[in-house]
Amino acid sequence: MGRLWDRYMGTVRADSGRAAIPTTELRAALLALNGTGVVFSVRETGGGGADLVADWKITEPATGSGPGRRQVERTFKVWMRLLPAEREVRAMDEQWAVTRAGSPPGRTVQHEHGRGPIRRRHKEWTFERDAEGRRRKVESFRLDTRDLKDPLRNAVLAAGWSWHGVRTL
Repeated sequence: MGRLWDRYMGTVRADSGRAAIPTTELRAALLALNGTGVVFSVRETGGGGADLVADWKITEPATGSGPGRRQVERTFKVWMRLLPAEREVRAMDEQWAVTRAGSPPGRTVQHEHGRGPIRRRHKEWTFERDAEGRRRKVESFRLDTRDLKDPLRNAVLAAGWSWHGVRTL
């Protein structure tokens, strides 16, 4: 079950022939992802078992109208613990969702929280008219957690370290 569990948790091992960079350089490489056009921010944590955390906050477009109106605010976090002896980054995914419903929004609030591998993809489309007056489908909203996790994982693997998904740090 080891390989199947690793795949489920998103674990990726570093190439065996690649030399691992020092911990300070890996930390700097992960922090340098800020400002490169990524949808999230990476920062140092104040403890709690993790060294770094990447977080992404997104508000989904409101759906419905009147009393059936709903709006969801999501926060995705990837808590990272750097283990220099193993040349491994342990990563724990966490997600919060706050759903505001009713008219006005916020009348009814529902909270959700989860840990473990986060894989979420969601797209919404609307129809618009182009310059010639023809209707065409246009993407109006996009959410893909790979936009958060892939740059982090790629930076870790490029540094010669392994990425190990876990449920708790």
